[in-house]
Amino acid sequence: MDFFNRSKGGELALLVQPHAPGADASDELAEFTELARSAGAQVLGTLNARVDRPNPRFYLGTGKVEELAALRAELGADLILVNRSLSPVQERNLEAELKCRVVDRTGLILDIFAQRARTHEGKLQVELAQLKHLATRLVRGWTHLERQRGGSIGLRGPGETQLELDRRMLADRVKALEVRLEKVGLQRNQSRRRRERGQLPVVTLVGYTNAGKSTLFNAITGAGVYVADQLFATLDPTLRKLDHLSSGPAILADTVGFVRDLPHDLVAAFRSTLSEVRDADLLLHVVDAADPDRDQRIDQVNQVLTEIGAGDVPQMMVYNKIDLIEGSGARRERIDAGRIERVWVSAAGNIGIDLLRATIGDVLSDERWHGSLHLPMSAGRLRARLFAAGVVQQESMDDGGWHLDIDAPKNRLTPLFGLPDGDGEWLRQRLSFAEVDTR
Repeated sequence: MDFFNRSKGGELALLVQPHAPGADASDELAEFTELARSAGAQVLGTLNARVDRPNPRFYLGTGKVEELAALRAELGADLILVNRSLSPVQERNLEAELKCRVVDRTGLILDIFAQRARTHEGKLQVELAQLKHLATRLVRGWTHLERQRGGSIGLRGPGETQLELDRRMLADRVKALEVRLEKVGLQRNQSRRRRERGQLPVVTLVGYTNAGKSTLFNAITGAGVYVADQLFATLDPTLRKLDHLSSGPAILADTVGFVRDLPHDLVAAFRSTLSEVRDADLLLHVVDAADPDRDQRIDQVNQVLTEIGAGDVPQMMVYNKIDLIEGSGARRERIDAGRIERVWVSAAGNIGIDLLRATIGDVLSDERWHGSLHLPMSAGRLRARLFAAGVVQQESMDDGGWHLDIDAPKNRLTPLFGLPDGDGEWLRQRLSFAEVDTR
């Protein structure tokens, strides 16, 4: 049997953790083990592999490949998971040498996302990411079909290899998915514009996967979002309305958890879903307070936020799972200028949830402009731009011009300061005057 043909089995896995000389990879390996289990694999064993310089052929050294082959045979594993992104050539060479399937970190994460996707958009996004990942790996399944089609009735001519046909079919499918996702993205943008016209600020939960975001989302909103002790338990975004905040109603969004080295194709495919993060008025950065590596997790989440263009969105830290820390209680802490920086809660224990809701209202009030703005009749273009930005709550008119009631997040107004033709500078100066109340 040709071992390049992929079976639907392959859940008895052997994990390989490459690491630099002298580096401690135990934390990476623990996370990778959780990823493998989240994908449904039974982990039979692990192998650490020191890599001074990646081998162009295998990524691993030839001696380590021989050791891996012996261990695979001893344990009876039919799947090798490598905690690095492998090139198509390296993946193919390892499969040929080890006589079993080899999946790198990117392929594993894509597989988990494929299992978790529930909405139409989520499934399209995962399929697009998978196809882009597969595009460079088609040769693995068609090495026995590298022959020209031709010489038969209806098939005469220059011919075309089976591999070329598949690549063309895959490219056509990718284009079709991108068109469909663009339409879904337009629908999402229309929904967002309706929320903006309704002056509802958006608060989005972000954080490292398995930090307890969905449990916290349920505790705050009373929603029944699926919760499980596994990585990427929640994939598709969920939105609920938050009432009874001191700042007024808001939208709370739960999004996919982040992880180190999130595949770029996946980030690109999920750009519309991640726009819930980019366009948020406030990010609740949920942290597992009991995690000894929580500072590293915070840095890794901030790195992903920067990568998707959300690095400048106002952020409040929420330290979750304080019930796992002896002597820790619910509280909130402030930094310079009295701004609230972090809140300590336990979503599972329902500790500090009311405090968190009150804090969200306080922070949203601090992050919004409230007040009136008078525009002369000559400022019709700026008036149209303010309405297009969704920052006008109410309007009245007299002989001197328009009186606009402004109620909007500051991060939706500040981009308007860059408007051309002097509109941006005029607006910036007016919004700094006492006529605009920033309570």
